[in-house]
Amino acid sequence: MDSAEQDLLKPEFVPEGEDAVATAVDALTEEEQEFLRKELEKVEEEIETLNQVLAAKERHLAEIKRKLGVTTLTELKQNISKGLQDVAATNMYRKTSETLSNAGQKASAAISTVGSVITKKLVDVKNSPTYKSFEEKVENLKSKVSGSKQPAGDFGEVLTSAANASATEDLSEKDLETQ
Repeated sequence: MDSAEQDLLKPEFVPEGEDAVATAVDALTEEEQEFLRKELEKVEEEIETLNQVLAAKERHLAEIKRKLGVTTLTELKQNISKGLQDVAATNMYRKTSETLSNAGQKASAAISTVGSVITKKLVDVKNSPTYKSFEEKVENLKSKVSGSKQPAGDFGEVLTSAANASATEDLSEKDLETQ
């Protein structure tokens, strides 16, 4: 093969587009066209041979996998596992993971701080003179209603007792007035 024939096989020699192809065919000599036709046949035969070899290799591969007990599901699991490992090894994954971890830590710290503040405020309210005064008034009302001072129950019980006592007290006063 001389240098002119080798030039014909270079990719940059072939112009693009339909008009360019028609012009290129006209520009080729009969000898060059014959050389390219033979080269085309040769390349097509090589491609067919490679396709046959590839098919044979794929059959051989399938047979080996069958003998080893490797199934499609096993391969899929391995591919997914490898893919996840590859993703985990990337810088973007590490940076994202670190960012999410930091954000989680900051959110946790913020929630903890808010919880502490609320707890402190509730303790402050419970220890405040206003709350203590209200609590004493409820205790006094309870002792008036029940007639004797009993150990204090929870706040809900005290309010319920006071409400019941008020209803009873109202009825007693009305009964006394009508008599």
